[in-house]
Amino acid sequence: MTNEKQGVIKFGTDGWRAVIADTFTFENVRIVSQAIADWVNKDLKKKASTKKVAVGYDARFMSKEFAGLVAKVLAANDIKVLLSNELIPTPALSFGVPDNKCVCGIMITASHNPYAFNGIKIKTAEGGGAGRDITDKVEGYLYQTPVKSMSINEALKKNKVVMHDFRPAYLQFMRSYIDLKKIKNAKFKVIQDVMHGSGSDLITKVLKGTKIQLTLMREDINPWFDGKKPEPVQQYLTGIIDRVKKEKFDLGLVLDGDADRIAAVAPGGEFIHPQKILGLLILHLARNRGRKGGVVKTVCGTMMINNIAKKLGLKLYETPVGFKYISDLMINERIIAGGEEAGGMGMQDYIPERDGTLAGLLLVEMMVYQKKNIKQIVQEMEKEFGRYYYKIRNVELRKNQAKPDISKLKDLKTVLGKKVVAVKDFDGVKLECEDESWVMLRPSGTEPLVRVYSEARSEKRAFELLDFGEKLLK
Repeated sequence: MTNEKQGVIKFGTDGWRAVIADTFTFENVRIVSQAIADWVNKDLKKKASTKKVAVGYDARFMSKEFAGLVAKVLAANDIKVLLSNELIPTPALSFGVPDNKCVCGIMITASHNPYAFNGIKIKTAEGGGAGRDITDKVEGYLYQTPVKSMSINEALKKNKVVMHDFRPAYLQFMRSYIDLKKIKNAKFKVIQDVMHGSGSDLITKVLKGTKIQLTLMREDINPWFDGKKPEPVQQYLTGIIDRVKKEKFDLGLVLDGDADRIAAVAPGGEFIHPQKILGLLILHLARNRGRKGGVVKTVCGTMMINNIAKKLGLKLYETPVGFKYISDLMINERIIAGGEEAGGMGMQDYIPERDGTLAGLLLVEMMVYQKKNIKQIVQEMEKEFGRYYYKIRNVELRKNQAKPDISKLKDLKTVLGKKVVAVKDFDGVKLECEDESWVMLRPSGTEPLVRVYSEARSEKRAFELLDFGEKLLK
């Protein structure tokens, strides 16, 4: 295996992603599929005849065809495949893995990346994201075995590939998780922006039979995603922000391209950052629904979660960036809720996976419990636990530019006149100051850029910290 080949396919924070027809090609998808097949057959302790793998795909260009390629390679390696009979959100595939007693799942998606990308996510037997222990093994099998494949007709005939509908069981679970009896007669006005992704009309099916006035937008399939990233960040949400403001919705919900992440909009068109959504979910599950356990945030998560955990007497865990780290904790510990700064939220008594649709439904449920719109609830949360201004800036790297060495930042004793009281370097470098403000630099695991994060009690200092972090990079 040459070094050049090794560099072509590389798993990042959440799977392998690459540009379609450049690196994400039929040939490379077959190669990755063969490596996954070798990992399943050689490393997973089950007889080959009992090994099943769930395969799903999202709304991106050629995702269905790429999923078919994966299925044909796995089938040729004597692995039974449950192949989705339609496009589905990543959480539906993840839920289907343990629900169907599969050894793992493979999802064709590039999540929130631009339309030119596609990718492969590996899911564990529990339904969570595969960690480096798994993806490193898969990478180690790349190019080691000649690719095997068989026609889809032969695979279907031999029962090596079975077409499967993952949606009914997933929907049934969500309808049982949400308190539909309590929600039934509520008349809140809610709009959801699907961002042309695979979230589709799932929320409509969950809320069927209630009086929630639900409107969908951008629910049609469009692999071009309006020429933008299907990412639930404020810069791509002018449409729903305007509609929430003008049409007086009580809540706006947003899903990313594969529906495992969430953002929200409050009355008046106010963007609710996912950091605040995690706080809302913790408060709702702990206070309104009586859940017990710990809470999880990533190292670049808001200080508000620290305050909530302290006041509610909940154990707080802090992980590197990447939901797979939260997944591990959800498997091994009793966790009420865990979330990442990008909008991935996981909830107790569910698979160890993020789910944008379920998180949004819980926000609707929270409004019903408290008989208030989401803006009023956010204001009450900030009054009790503090108002923080959270900012992110992406600094793109030039083509072929190496990721900068940020380790020297650990030596800084002050940041913009405030004493550094803690340094965290288990994922990037984070400098925490005496006034609860902080700045963090972290190279992205999925894109050629460095993320600069900041948070402060004033928006002015938060922006100043962003500028400070960007100057350090240069």
